[in-house]
Amino acid sequence: MNESAAVLALAERLARAAGALQRERYETAFAVGSKSAPIDLVTEVDHACEALIVRTLETERPSDAILAEEGSGRDHPGARWRWIVDPLDGTVNYAHGYPRFCVSIGVEHEGVAILGVVYDPLLDELYHAVRGAGAWRNGQRIHVSHEQELGRGLFCTGFAYDVHGARDDNLDHFAAFVKSAGGVRRDGSAALDLCYVASGRFEGYWELKLKPWDVAAGALLVEEAGGRVSDLSGGPHDPSGRSIVASNGPLHSAMLELLAGR
Repeated sequence: MNESAAVLALAERLARAAGALQRERYETAFAVGSKSAPIDLVTEVDHACEALIVRTLETERPSDAILAEEGSGRDHPGARWRWIVDPLDGTVNYAHGYPRFCVSIGVEHEGVAILGVVYDPLLDELYHAVRGAGAWRNGQRIHVSHEQELGRGLFCTGFAYDVHGARDDNLDHFAAFVKSAGGVRRDGSAALDLCYVASGRFEGYWELKLKPWDVAAGALLVEEAGGRVSDLSGGPHDPSGRSIVASNGPLHSAMLELLAGR
């Protein structure tokens, strides 16, 4: 087994292990706190999942860098391999018992995103992508949709945790899509939204003010499934996640026009 294959196998094992923990604790009593805003929640399950992942990586791949949402990783410069981990994407959903959440793990090699794994523990859907080798769900190849009419497309988005006070709140974009698209959803998990674009369930997804761990795995899944990923202006995708537009390809320009207010 070459190193990339070993890294993928480890990422899948870690995603399933963290997902099993989420499934076990789902709709049970657990501690819930907040971070940047009252609606920016974190639970003891987030921390437990991150601890499981980081502890295993530090044991099995001690020279790798780790960027993890809850801050327990070692994101040191100069490492050849870098893991970008969202231990529980969709925490607000999880805290409320709403069944849309997942584990997301992206991996970079020499600064380039080369693989991504997303696991939905309730549906038992494991997504993975390897750069140049396609995108997959539970071992079956997935592809973006072929829809070419915006009015028949199903799209998704989300809102930043500062939505109550910020002026750039995405609501104008949301209204434009509601008026023009076939449908719009807001499910609260960026990683799953991107997986759904990759698998043809959604035609497109956009969002503002994300973080690297929100998009590290999902953006690669969309690209490897034949879709397109950019920033809101149509330029190259920013791995920091500050803004993202992901689509099946044919509808990308129409999405960018709506987002630009045209």
